[in-house]
Amino acid sequence: MPSSKFNIRVPGSIANLGPGFDTLAVAVRLYLRLSVTVVPGKNALDFQFLNAKLDGENYIERAFRFLAQQGGGSFPSLAVQVESEIPTKAGLGSSAAATVAGLRLYEAIAGPQPEQGLLNAASALENHPDNVAAALLGGLTISCQLPDRSVFAHRLSWPEELEFIVLTPHLPLPTAASRQVVPEYVSREDAVFNLQRLALLLEALHTRNFSLLREALRDRLHQPFRQKLVPGLEQILALEHPDLLGVCLSGAGPSIMALARKNFAAIETLLAEAFQATGVPYTVRRLQAQQDTPAALLVS
Repeated sequence: MPSSKFNIRVPGSIANLGPGFDTLAVAVRLYLRLSVTVVPGKNALDFQFLNAKLDGENYIERAFRFLAQQGGGSFPSLAVQVESEIPTKAGLGSSAAATVAGLRLYEAIAGPQPEQGLLNAASALENHPDNVAAALLGGLTISCQLPDRSVFAHRLSWPEELEFIVLTPHLPLPTAASRQVVPEYVSREDAVFNLQRLALLLEALHTRNFSLLREALRDRLHQPFRQKLVPGLEQILALEHPDLLGVCLSGAGPSIMALARKNFAAIETLLAEAFQATGVPYTVRRLQAQQDTPAALLVS
């Protein structure tokens, strides 16, 4: 058992990164935080959401109870205050962060859990591994779902000088709705197109040859079909600027992500001006990658 009060922090994430559909994700410094107090009693959870109303199922509680049931079902009662910087239904990994937070919450009261078990549980609950892998491991993650539905994930460091400018329309887009427009089958030409650019993207990040990123972030598997759901995406994908290294949809959208390593204010302005014609309210954020193991237990 930890002390009677403790905190848990889990980052948001940007998935797909263009061609890496359901494969790549990077953790970013945008956090879901739990402030937890152990209270008298057994098997009760009391959640208080401080800065946002719970919309739908409580994914934190769902994940916690998923592990608790496997562990025998008994646990000390907890009062949990939840505060999040991650907008929901925005393509920034809010549901994955909540799922990982629930798993980390159980780990905090039950003791360390195998990383592979946490990854498999999170992937089973989320139905795809990319965002949860980044939320669990930090950095840039490559995920592979095996035939038995277990998941292998490998973590790489994200280049520190490469930052994210993220424009988020105030137009919630549930992941399920965004996935429905993606076709079940694609042409061989489009599959090869994405394989080539996925390999190019990993090479560009590894060698820091950022001149390759504009081409490497291109995609034919999901972005063309999601374009009709995301206002401004077509216009922002076409933007050019000497310091704009590349643009892609963030996860399932509607957030749109640009990469830069300097002149960030100019890139923010460029994205905002391109999007303003849609008439949809929006927020622009400048984010950095979360490199270390991010879902740390912080005991107070």
